Amino acid sequence: MLRAAGVGVGDEVIVPAFGNADVAGAVTLAGALPVFADVDPVTYCLDAAVVEAVVTPRTAAVVVVHRFGRPADVGRLRGVGQRHGLLVLEQGESVAPYDEIARRRERAAYLDGRLRGVRTPDGGDGHTYQQYVVRVPGNGRPDRDAFARALRGRGVECRVPVKTPLHRLPEFRRCVSLPETERAADETLALPVDAALTKRDMQRIVAACNALGGLLQPAF
Repeated sequence: MLRAAGVGVGDEVIVPAFGNADVAGAVTLAGALPVFADVDPVTYCLDAAVVEAVVTPRTAAVVVVHRFGRPADVGRLRGVGQRHGLLVLEQGESVAPYDEIARRRERAAYLDGRLRGVRTPDGGDGHTYQQYVVRVPGNGRPDRDAFARALRGRGVECRVPVKTPLHRLPEFRRCVSLPETERAADETLALPVDAALTKRDMQRIVAACNALGGLLQPAF
């Protein structure tokens, strides 16, 4: 896609460092340089203001990646592209049937209203909840990883959505300041929200999370 659009050697392409190594890899394969920009802490997608701040005369394109079923602010990002003459490409997520999305939203609403001790996601317009991603901030007590281990010990499957941001990986290592990306990588945890979950399953998830709420209290 990038090569077909004329992107190649000597060009820079702005991409998120929060996941999606395949996107940065495609930039490298085209002969261009991936430039990492920070994400919005609510959507986990590229922050348009940060993207605009890292544009240089060599910037040829921006690749927008939608995350966890929450769409990026494509309007603002396209505005950046228009102001600077950049190609703006989108990487979408697989689209589930409407009834499946509706059931996910029901389960997400159930979790939103009952979870304590974690920061629930901001649904926003169009969220399909491909993943239900909460924040488990560390504050001197056991952090996200300890919380995840404790949940699994209570029979609740959960996963860390992005274990290592791309700018920390050897093949893409960059000395850049991406505070929201770093924070998201350290704090996010995806809880089950599958359409097939029963009410009992949901109750077990809530009970397990809320029983661990004390892990998130400030240390004195």
